[in-house]
Amino acid sequence: MHELSIAQSIVQLAEQEAQKYHAWQITEIELEIGVFSGIEIQALMFALEFAVKDSLLEKADIIYLPIEGKGECRECESDFLLKSLFSPCPNCGSYNIQIVNGKELRIKSICIK
Repeated sequence: MHELSIAQSIVQLAEQEAQKYHAWQITEIELEIGVFSGIEIQALMFALEFAVKDSLLEKADIIYLPIEGKGECRECESDFLLKSLFSPCPNCGSYNIQIVNGKELRIKSICIK
């Protein structure tokens, strides 16, 4: 379950940022997670329940913001929403696609006290 190590990294990164501002608590954290990131959201949320224990995030609201998949066709240069990793270009039918959105995992914001 790689979600546990991801959860631990999220806690570590958020605490490092909060400590720069001498915060004693993180009240909210927003996570952007792409639909093609390979992360099981429910498993990550479950792992975060354990990872935040005894940390600045222990009482934080955790907000998950999904990022939809977007692709760009390398043949006709069309931009389009991707329903799956193996979707062809809706304009020309090519499978020569570059994923431009949907693989992200990032902390968008944290609120501190």
